Amino acid sequence: MKPRITVIGSLNMDMVIQIDSFPLPGQTVLGGNLDYIPGGKGANQAVAAARLKGDVALIGKVGTDAFGQVLLDNLLKNGVDVSAVKRENVSSGVALITVTPSGENQIVVSPGANSLVNADFVQEHENTIRSAQVLLLQLETPLAAVKRAVELAKEAGVLVILNPAPAQALPESLLNQVDVLTPNETELSILSGVPVQNMVEVYTASRILLEKGTKCVVTTLGDKGAFLCSPNINVLIPGYSVKAIDTTAAGDSFTAALAVAVAQGKPLPKAVKFANKVGALTVTKKGAQPSLPLLDEVEKYPFKEGSA
Repeated sequence: MKPRITVIGSLNMDMVIQIDSFPLPGQTVLGGNLDYIPGGKGANQAVAAARLKGDVALIGKVGTDAFGQVLLDNLLKNGVDVSAVKRENVSSGVALITVTPSGENQIVVSPGANSLVNADFVQEHENTIRSAQVLLLQLETPLAAVKRAVELAKEAGVLVILNPAPAQALPESLLNQVDVLTPNETELSILSGVPVQNMVEVYTASRILLEKGTKCVVTTLGDKGAFLCSPNINVLIPGYSVKAIDTTAAGDSFTAALAVAVAQGKPLPKAVKFANKVGALTVTKKGAQPSLPLLDEVEKYPFKEGSA
């Protein structure tokens, strides 16, 4: 049986320009061609999980514009159930992304229809949440919707994975219902309220979140891997050496892979190791959803541990 995963989150059209270096304030730089690529953290994670053989449903909203139809068509093409994606008479979400030759990116998001995903809309799709093994969420939709979704999931015994991006402070009443939190170092610092610049500080910040009630914190560390922190396990799971082309969807693919592996019953260290592989393979290609690997690609790739 395929692992059943419900994703609640954003759908955006990514507008991507390749640049040599990020502009300084007030500076104009010339870039390459403009590419339109389906994205949004919710859609990225749904597609990533589906390509890893998950049975995936997405709850979210798009506009009635041309972008909205493209976003829906792309989800369907990838095998994602979009029966809980509603079209609203507004603009679809858009992300403006610049990417340097080293694969670093800067992103500005205009939420559009994503901002209309509220608690009542989530409640309408209660059955889609309750029937899942894992509920996967991010923070590109209103927090009230995230809170209600988590409440419904916990009532039904569904495991909750929260990717806290874009970063913002979260109430303890939400953190203490999260089974697995997947921040990067910046997000970990904002959530914990302490600096995160080395492994000791990663551990300290993770323990603060455990004290707030989160069951497990998995902090992504780029090519260094991920740090797994729970009441019984504190371990760095090494990353894999690859040539980074574009890091845009690495966090999304990592979190989706973790959700698939956990839903399959893998213990957390093995689930994180699998997620590291998927995240590493993602950065070897351009674009958000086009870079998300198929399970067959992950299984056949000759991974080597260690930073590139």
